Amino acid sequence: MPRDTWVLFRHNVRAMLRQKAGIVFGAIQPLLFLVLFGPIFATFGTWETLVPGLIIQLGLMSTGMAGFGVVFDKRTGVLERMRVTPARRLSLLLGRVLGNVVTLVVQTVLLLAVAFAFGLRVPPAGLLAGLALVVVLGAGLAALSYAVALTMNEHLFAPVMSTAVVPLVLLSGSFLPMSMAPGWLDALSHASPFRYALEAVRDLFHGRYATATVAVGVAVTALFTAAGLLIGTRVFNREHA
Repeated sequence: MPRDTWVLFRHNVRAMLRQKAGIVFGAIQPLLFLVLFGPIFATFGTWETLVPGLIIQLGLMSTGMAGFGVVFDKRTGVLERMRVTPARRLSLLLGRVLGNVVTLVVQTVLLLAVAFAFGLRVPPAGLLAGLALVVVLGAGLAALSYAVALTMNEHLFAPVMSTAVVPLVLLSGSFLPMSMAPGWLDALSHASPFRYALEAVRDLFHGRYATATVAVGVAVTALFTAAGLLIGTRVFNREHA
């Protein structure tokens, strides 16, 4: 299985590197928020509060839309050809997911580079821990995205996922902490795992490591990713049987 996963991962990374403009374009919306909204936010907040929210937004848009790859493969017959390969179905999923994670890391580094130029200051340990948490979250989200793409009508995937991303971004508290929201909206946001991950990243970016917020964020992210990979693997097994 590791060899099959590595082969598919390498193929996906090579495909990604051939589409450098696509990597930048995929991060353009968070970058625009950073450049156009960041200076306004900095007058009453901090970059260490805003940037983690933009990273979560980027993760939702990047790995949340990973299923587009499967939609394209279904249309071109690639999935049909994969049915006859000896590769394990988990490898087929992990090879894709790891490729999406690499794309997310590159886009996040690009966003962070611009953020540091604007004034973001994060302790190295907090930065690395926050990135690790986002990578794990992105892996689970990519796996779920593939599962949705394989079970949903290919023409509905784009509008449904695009519509879902917006409330998920807002409910995570990407732009303002949900503690500032009305009580009903704050309560609703607790149903989203992205809120807990975001609050943990914000603590880490502020140099707070051993907090209950970080512990809960790590636990929720781990459970979410485990569930995403489990669901994604089951769907891949069924669709490639």
